[in-house]
Amino acid sequence: MDDDFEIDALEEYPTLVLVARFAKLIPRTDWFRYVGEPLEKEVVEKSRAYLDALGFPEATPAEVEDWQEAAASLETNDWNSPFWEVEQQLLSALSVEITETLDPQLLEMVLAHVTSVASEYVGEGVMAAAERWGMEDEELLKAAIGEGVQACYQAALVIAAGVGDDHPFALKYQLYETGWWPLGVMGNSFNIF
Repeated sequence: MDDDFEIDALEEYPTLVLVARFAKLIPRTDWFRYVGEPLEKEVVEKSRAYLDALGFPEATPAEVEDWQEAAASLETNDWNSPFWEVEQQLLSALSVEITETLDPQLLEMVLAHVTSVASEYVGEGVMAAAERWGMEDEELLKAAIGEGVQACYQAALVIAAGVGDDHPFALKYQLYETGWWPLGVMGNSFNIF
């Protein structure tokens, strides 16, 4: 997206200007840099804030040690789980809220830009992490990239809606910013690789 275009087309929509600025921060994130390393105190604290905001205060951050364990964790994800359902409800609520105040076509264009930027840089981070580990499972690499890109998309929606940094999707993105991969809540464990 051309910077001049951003200023002219997005001028009426201050939150979309913020989304365009957010897209410029995506390349500066250490995507998947610390996967498999012991969780730092900051990650545990951010995890607890995310879990509280999401409505899962009883869940505990759990360290995933390697790519195989991450794959197993993803395979046991139940897409009808309360965790998944809460994320879908949040996504739907944000989408409804945004379309009431923003031009849907302009929003779609800005979100497509975020997704494009995220695909490139999240992909680079995942490939670098896989190289460090000697991991070549293409399906797992695609899943990691997809989840990172989705986190960017969700964070961009939060910014576009102007709902604040305490929204669960904003907190989820902050976990990715730390360089780890939040895999999801299963039972009472919030698995983080």
